[in-house]
Amino acid sequence: MNWTNKPVLVTGAAGFIGSHLCEALVELGADVVAMTHYNARNDWGNLAFLSPSHRNAIRVVAGHIDDPYFVANQVKGREIVFHLAALIAIPHSYAAPFAYVRTNIEGTLAVLEAARQHGVERLVHTSTSETYGSALYTPIDERHPLQGQSPYSASKIGADKIAESYHRSFQLPVATIRPFNTYGPRQSARAVIPAIISQALSRSEVRLGSLEPVRDLTCVTDTVRGFLKIAESPEAVGEVTNIGAGKGISIGDLAAKILRVMGRDVPIVSEDERRRPADSEVMQLICDNTKAGRIAGWFPERSLQEGLESTIAFVSDHLHLYKTDQYVV
Repeated sequence: MNWTNKPVLVTGAAGFIGSHLCEALVELGADVVAMTHYNARNDWGNLAFLSPSHRNAIRVVAGHIDDPYFVANQVKGREIVFHLAALIAIPHSYAAPFAYVRTNIEGTLAVLEAARQHGVERLVHTSTSETYGSALYTPIDERHPLQGQSPYSASKIGADKIAESYHRSFQLPVATIRPFNTYGPRQSARAVIPAIISQALSRSEVRLGSLEPVRDLTCVTDTVRGFLKIAESPEAVGEVTNIGAGKGISIGDLAAKILRVMGRDVPIVSEDERRRPADSEVMQLICDNTKAGRIAGWFPERSLQEGLESTIAFVSDHLHLYKTDQYVV
C-alpha cells in the first residue's frame, strides 16, 4: 500500500499505541486525522510527546467514540480507519462495567456503521489477548475459545463479534488485530512495566499484584508495524490476527529482570489490593503469531531487553507523570 497522502483516521489517537501509530503514519506520508477523547483542557494526551513537525502534520479532533453522529463526521472522507479507542484498565472495569460496555461495544458499533455508510477501504479494529482468558493451551492461536474473565475482556469480545458481524452481514472490509501485552515509552502506570519502573525509581520497594501470571510482551514499535501490516494485507480482511512475541515471562521474573537492567536492588511485594478477583485473573498468555507471519509478513523484531531499556529511559525522563505513592486503577 502506498501511504503517501492516504486519508487515514485513528481513533484513540491520544493513547499509548495510538500516538505511536500516528507518528508512524506521518513518517509514511499519510494524511492523518487523530481522534481524541474530548476534555475541557484540550489535552492531547500522548500526542503531546510527538515532535513539533509530527504534531503539525496531524489534524486532531476531540469528541466521544460512542457519539455516532460525531464519529460519522470523522470517518467521512477517510479511506483507512484504525479503531483503537477503548477503555482498557482492567481493574477499573470491575468498578465501572457499564462505561466499558458503552465505550467499547457501542463505540465500536458507531465506528463500524460509519465505515459502512461511507465505504471505507479498510477498517482495522483493535482486540486484545485478554479475550482469550486463561490459556486452555499454549501458545494461543486465533482458534482458542474466548472467555470473558473481566468486564473489560467481555466488552472487547462483544466489540470483536460486532466487527465480525459487519464483515459477514455487510461485507465491510474489517480486519481485527489482537495484540498481546504491548509495552514501551508513553505507557501509563496502569500497565505493569511502567508501574515497576516508576516505583523502582522512587520507592524503597516495588508493589505489585499477583506475581505468577505469565505474559507475552511486545514492544510498541513491533505492535505498530503489526497495525500497518494488517491494514496492508488483503488476506487479513474478515480475520482475527494475533500480534505477539511468542514468548512468556511471569510478572515476578519480569520485575526481577527490570530491576537488574536498572541496577536497582529493592524488594518486590505482592499486595492483595492489586490482585484481580481469583476467577478473573488470567494466568497465562503466550502468543502463537504464525498467522501474522503467513498472511501479513509480520514478525517481532525488537528484543525484550531493547524494549525495556527504551521504556526505562522514558519513565526516568518523565517520572513526574507517575503517581508512585498510590495505586490507581
